[in-house]
Amino acid sequence: MWKHYALLSAFFAALTAILAKVGVRGVSGNVATAVRTVVVLFLAWGIVLFGNQMKEVRELSQANLIFLALSGIATGLSWIFYFKALETGLVSKVAPLDKMSVVFVMLMSFLFLNEPMEWKTIAGGTLIFCGALLLAL
Repeated sequence: MWKHYALLSAFFAALTAILAKVGVRGVSGNVATAVRTVVVLFLAWGIVLFGNQMKEVRELSQANLIFLALSGIATGLSWIFYFKALETGLVSKVAPLDKMSVVFVMLMSFLFLNEPMEWKTIAGGTLIFCGALLLAL
């Protein structure tokens, strides 16, 4: 099932890039990020509320809160820089370069999460890196 969710994530990430490029016309990336963040905030909390998951919020540990807060900071910075790139760059070039995050995730998962380094993962990451570099140049 995770593969279906990952493909849906990729589809909506692509849709996000196209909609964001149109939405950022005539406004700063910071304003665009702030508006987008409010929408995501309401959507995420709506899912929690309507999914009867408020009990889980009360069960979050201190470690959960710290790492989720750090993840939120990283997400915010990612969005800010993404929208800054979209302000002046072509979405067909910005989005693939943004996907270099996949390569960074692979490297960090090997280093910090001790995930296995399989040849397929290394080969795929290398192809993603080369493709993003080719599109950026």
